[in-house]
Amino acid sequence: MIERTVIIESVDPQTFYGVNNSNISLLRNLFPKLRIAARGNVIKVIGEEGETAAFEKKVKEIEAHAVKYNKLKDEDIIDIVKGDAPKAVAAEGVIIFGQNGRPIAPRNHNQALMVKSFHENDLTFALGPAGTGKTYIAIALAVAALKNRQCKRILLSRPAVEAGEKLGFLPGDMKDKIDPYLRPLYDALEDMIPPLKLKEYMENDTIQIAPLAFMRGRTLNDSIIILDEAQNTTKHQMKMFLTRLGMNAKMIVTGDTSQIDLPRSVQSGLLQAMRILKGVKGIGVIEYRKKDIVRHPLVQRIVDAYEEREKEADAEFEANLEPHHKLDNITK
Repeated sequence: MIERTVIIESVDPQTFYGVNNSNISLLRNLFPKLRIAARGNVIKVIGEEGETAAFEKKVKEIEAHAVKYNKLKDEDIIDIVKGDAPKAVAAEGVIIFGQNGRPIAPRNHNQALMVKSFHENDLTFALGPAGTGKTYIAIALAVAALKNRQCKRILLSRPAVEAGEKLGFLPGDMKDKIDPYLRPLYDALEDMIPPLKLKEYMENDTIQIAPLAFMRGRTLNDSIIILDEAQNTTKHQMKMFLTRLGMNAKMIVTGDTSQIDLPRSVQSGLLQAMRILKGVKGIGVIEYRKKDIVRHPLVQRIVDAYEEREKEADAEFEANLEPHHKLDNITK
């Protein structure tokens, strides 16, 4: 009789063990000759050498399945132990499986182009109106790369610019002050990574979320770097961010040029970058349209209404200028 220790490394132990350790109970039934005890992320098993080796092999297969699909059912465990292929979720073009095994895949043509651009280029710009899924797809691609060991860390950043409000001196430490700006990024991560695993990633800096100002001076190797709300960067901030790209790293920059919150006297770094970098090899540009909006159907109608009002305002402004232009012509 020997004792073997199996460590659960890549998946949240709660997901692996199941509610009230139901998955461990199932494994005990499937391996009746072994004594199995689980605590924390460690499973100890006592039995004959061949049986314990087979148990360890199957546990690692079950763990890999749980990592990929973000869920674990009784029938999955039974199929793996018996040597059968688990019944995988059928979904074309899946980037990653989110919470409870929900497949996250492109929902329109431009999202599919963004996935293609990410794999073919080291820098991808994704531009377009709110609700098109730019940021969500970017984070899904980053989490998938982390799970597949294609990168060592994920860095998510946003410029800390208020959308027409002055938040003042927020209470708390630095994290408390910047979290309101970065909350949308946390929301997307929580959709894709189990809570305990996400907490672990955040604590060991595998996933880092920080305001853009904190990126200065860094060289980011072996990383997926995402800049969200890039329309609110200044020219100097954008240049600073783009030059952080290190070896074996990829960047995704997302933004909506119709929602610039910078002072009128400050030019958007995103607009300047699109002019300067046009045609540069290794850079992909995806331009989302209103038809790509994947939120509630009302969002697209809201965007349409605002655009129509802006056109009317522009027409009114030009009409008010006409008399002055005529006067100028007469005096000349």
